[in-house]
Amino acid sequence: MTNPASGTLAEYYQQRATEYDEIYTRPERQADLAELKRTLPPLVAGRNVLEIAAGTGYWTQVMAPAAASVTATDLNPQTLEVAASKDYAGASPRFLVADAFRLDAVRGEFDLVFCGFWWSHIPRSDVPRFLAGVRARVASGTPMLIMDNMYVEGSVHPIARTGPDGDTYQLRRLHDGRQYEVLKNFPTRHQLAGDLAPWAGNLSYTELTHYWLACCELGVTAPA
Repeated sequence: MTNPASGTLAEYYQQRATEYDEIYTRPERQADLAELKRTLPPLVAGRNVLEIAAGTGYWTQVMAPAAASVTATDLNPQTLEVAASKDYAGASPRFLVADAFRLDAVRGEFDLVFCGFWWSHIPRSDVPRFLAGVRARVASGTPMLIMDNMYVEGSVHPIARTGPDGDTYQLRRLHDGRQYEVLKNFPTRHQLAGDLAPWAGNLSYTELTHYWLACCELGVTAPA
């Protein structure tokens, strides 16, 4: 068994690549997932999307048929290999290995940023660095969509501990028995708004039972 304090988030998702999409088969989440799959395509329609931390491409599949283009990035080539093997209904998303904190290395022009299930893995102390990089990569007024999990007792892994900066951690076990401690934050709407305020404005927020979706415009407000 892996020491739950060892390893990195990237290593965990690398090892979990072939298991990742199982989370979307949970019966209690199906109504929310259906709602998000109806909501997302109109938001990205005709846009050139920069997708951050695309993982295995579950949400790339939802966006690609409606978007003008999708550039799906992730730090792990293993998850992107799974993503590249999927059917995109005639669309041809581009898959690039890239660090979410080094978006300047991603070539292309984008008029929408999608951040699905990555926000919760950003250490609280690194949120400003992440947002500064996103803001610097695209034009002022570019929409950003952020989607992530609500904390629902019994449907998500319980919180194992809370760090000194307020980050929360879960213990997760792979099919082969290896266990990892994974940073997973569950921000309130108020906390999210406060984090975004120096970098983006015009925030709208939709809360479902298991997921939340936030829409904002980057660069509408200047950093303090």
